[in-house]
Amino acid sequence: MEGRPVSTASPEPQPEMVSLVTSRVRDAYVRKPFYVDGGADLVTVCRQLAQHGHSHALVCDGERLGIFTTTDLRDALLRDVPPQQLAVRDAAHFDVIEVQADAELFEALWLMVRHRVHRLVVRDGDRLIGVLGQLDLVSFVANHSHLIALQIDDAASVADLKPAAERVDRLIELLHGSGIRIERIGRLVTELNRRLFARAWELVAPAELVAHSCLLVMGSEGRGEQILKTDQDNALLLRDGFAFDGLEAVAQRFAQALADFGYPPCPGDIMLTNPLWRQPLGGFKDSIRHWLYGDGAGADPEGLMHLAIFFDAAAVAGDAALLAEAREHLDRIASGQDTYLARFAAAADQFAEAGNWFTRLMTRRDDMPLDLKKLGTFPIVHGVRALSLQYGVREAGTAARLQRLVELNRIDATLARDVTDALHFLMQLRLAHQLHQREGGAQPGNVVRAAELGALEREPLRDSLAIVKRFRAFLRQHFKFDAI
Repeated sequence: MEGRPVSTASPEPQPEMVSLVTSRVRDAYVRKPFYVDGGADLVTVCRQLAQHGHSHALVCDGERLGIFTTTDLRDALLRDVPPQQLAVRDAAHFDVIEVQADAELFEALWLMVRHRVHRLVVRDGDRLIGVLGQLDLVSFVANHSHLIALQIDDAASVADLKPAAERVDRLIELLHGSGIRIERIGRLVTELNRRLFARAWELVAPAELVAHSCLLVMGSEGRGEQILKTDQDNALLLRDGFAFDGLEAVAQRFAQALADFGYPPCPGDIMLTNPLWRQPLGGFKDSIRHWLYGDGAGADPEGLMHLAIFFDAAAVAGDAALLAEAREHLDRIASGQDTYLARFAAAADQFAEAGNWFTRLMTRRDDMPLDLKKLGTFPIVHGVRALSLQYGVREAGTAARLQRLVELNRIDATLARDVTDALHFLMQLRLAHQLHQREGGAQPGNVVRAAELGALEREPLRDSLAIVKRFRAFLRQHFKFDAI
C-alpha cells in the first residue's frame, strides 16, 4: 500500500453519474401532464389512457391532485365493484411527491428512493409542468440506486437481499469516483441501507414481533454518516407487556443475515443479540437511567459509551413511537445534569493530538500516522452530540444538529459552518483512503500517513484538524472540563 498517494480527487468521471449533478430535472424527459376528472369511471379513464398512449393520469378532484397508474388499475380490478362503476378518485393516490424543475436529477432520484415511488410531479415554481417517471431516469442511473431499491423491495428471502447489499458497495465507488459530495453519498446510502435492514427484519421476524417492537440502528448508521459497511450497531425496543417466544433465535438470524451482507458483528456486542440491547421499553428506560446515574455504588464505566451510542439511534422498522418515548425519557432525566454532561462531553477531548502534526503534515516524506477518526471526526461528532443532548436537539445527523444549534443560538454560526466543512472533508478523505485500502485487499481503516497524501489533500487536512482543535477548545470552555 506504500508509495501510492490516497486521493480524494475524482478519477475519470462516469458520464451517467456526472449527469446527476450537472443536469436538472427539466433537462430530463418530463412528460406533459394528462388530466382526468376524479368522478370519471375507470373504464372511461382507461379508454382515454389507451387513446393517448399513457400509462398514468393526473386526477383532479376538487382541490386535490392525485395520480392514477396501471398499478392502481390492477388493484382496483380486485375489488367487488365493477370498474365501470368505480370512480377513479377511489382508486388513485393523492399523496403525490413533487420536485422542482430546477432541482438536480440527483434530488429526484433520492426522492424516488426515499418515498418508494416511480413518478414525481414536476413544478416550475407553482406551475405544474409534467411528470418525471423512473424509467426516464434509467439512462442516468441504469443498474444502480433505484434498481437496488427495487431489488430490496422485491426480495422474497434473506438470500435475495445479498446481491442488493453488494450493489450498494459498487454504487459507493461509482458515486465517489464521479465527484458526488460526501453528504449526498451518505444520504442516499443511508436510505438504501435502512431499507435493506427493514426488509431483512421483515423476512426473519414474524409480523406480530415487527408490529410490537422497534428495530434501531445506532452510531454512524443512525446519524446517516456511515458509508462503507462497518460493525453492526443495532437494538430492539419491545412494547411493554409484549412477550415473544423464540426472540433470541430471531435476533441471531437477523445478525447472521447482516453478517452475510458484509456487516461484521460488533466487537463490543452492541447488537440486538445482546439482551441489554433487546428489552421492553420500561427495562430500556431503566438502563438509560443506570447509564446516567450509575447504581448507587458509582457510575457505570460503560454508561457514557452506551448513552452516546443510543443517542444516535434511528428507527428503521416497527413502531417508531417506542424510540420517541425512550428519547423523551432521556431528555427528562438528563435535563440540568451539568456535571454529567461535562463528563459526557469530555470524551471528545480524550485523544491526544499527534506531536507537531501541523508542521509534519506539510512534509510529504514524513511517515507520521494520523487517525482520521480519533483526531478528526470523533471530536466533532461527539462534541456536537453532547451539545445536542444538553439542548434537546433531536436531529439525527451531525450537520443537521449543528444547524439546529445555530438556530437556538447555542453555537456561533461561523464555527458551526467551519466544523461542518471539516467533518465533510474528513469523511471524504477517509472514504477515499478506505476505498484505496479495499482495492488493495486490505481491511479499510482510519489511519492515513502524510507520505500517502497528495499536495491538495495535506493543506485542507491541516486546516480541518485546526478547526477540530478550535472546536475542542470551545467545548472545554463551554462544558468547563477543568472543573470535572
